[in-house]
Amino acid sequence: MKALVCGAGIAGLSAAGFLARSGWQVTVLEQAPAPRPEGYLIDFFGPGWAAADSLGALERIREAGYAIPRVDYVGRTGRRRASLRSAGFSRLAGGALASILRPDLEQALRGCLPDSVDLRYGIQVTAVQQDDDGVQVAAGRAGSFAADLLVGADGVHSAVRGLVFGPEQDYFRFLGYHVGAYLFEDAQVAAELGNRVAVTDTRDEAMFFYRLRDGRTTAMAVHRTDSPALPADPRAELRRRYGRLGWICPAALAHCPDRFYYDQVAQIQMPGWHAGRTVLLGDAAAAVSLLAGQGASLAVAGAQVLAGELAAQPDPATGLQSFEDRWRPQVLRHQAAGRAAAKWFVPATPLASAVRRTLVRLSGLPAVARLIGRTVAGQ
Repeated sequence: MKALVCGAGIAGLSAAGFLARSGWQVTVLEQAPAPRPEGYLIDFFGPGWAAADSLGALERIREAGYAIPRVDYVGRTGRRRASLRSAGFSRLAGGALASILRPDLEQALRGCLPDSVDLRYGIQVTAVQQDDDGVQVAAGRAGSFAADLLVGADGVHSAVRGLVFGPEQDYFRFLGYHVGAYLFEDAQVAAELGNRVAVTDTRDEAMFFYRLRDGRTTAMAVHRTDSPALPADPRAELRRRYGRLGWICPAALAHCPDRFYYDQVAQIQMPGWHAGRTVLLGDAAAAVSLLAGQGASLAVAGAQVLAGELAAQPDPATGLQSFEDRWRPQVLRHQAAGRAAAKWFVPATPLASAVRRTLVRLSGLPAVARLIGRTVAGQ
């Protein structure tokens, strides 16, 4: 049986790994010319942890990951206003937690792919045709590909979803934020940060910083906006909105490159994830958004469930339906957590800021730690 996976991100690489281990002949098509270097720091834990272990990627994830002792919320002068210790969350996760850059997580998954997986970059899917016997995918000058199964794992702006299920606007749900992320080098900024995540304790806009082991700093900027439309010049937008936050923000913005990751914070909400021999996975099917967390973990675990159900059922159609029946409730729960988090991820009012600072300061109490932990875990 042949499987065609569109997208070489976290979901696509995981799907390729699990399907190949189940005996499928797998080809992965990625639109980008090479692995993408952009991405922000994420916490990897939850259902994807055991799934990554079964792929053989867990040791690589641990090596590439970071042990962050605390998150500091700082004012415009850099003065710490509240701290969130990471040890409590690590205990809640049973130690099964790693903070890791998205590109490093992809590299860990890519390094565990069986040699039989055919991974191709610089190929864009332009058309999909399918019937009861299989699927035919056109990819421009790369020609066409025939398979028994097509997995659309090409992200929140999925081309496969558009070709098979209809236009993006039918499923795209904007959550009221834009996000940008990039890496930069500045020795003074790195020294100021130390070994912690630092978040500006500000309203409407917030910047998140962390110093990497190679001395570079990762910066993520998240701001509220009523418009999903992307700015013509994202770098100018970041400098306009975040320059007034003070502390190290102006220095960080001075290093913002011409090209970097910038997008809406959104979810994909669909009545179903499969049609014929095509199935969507990860953000292409149901982005939970960075507000919910665990999007990467759900992508890896979802790929394992997909491959397992296809192996357990007598035919692909039954396997795809079984996958949805089993996996959809968990993903919908995390989506609901993401929509709820939109209210407090970056506070909009002085009261919301005060409430968040109070919760962070009380996070050492077991009951508060469990509450925050369950919220982060999508429960």
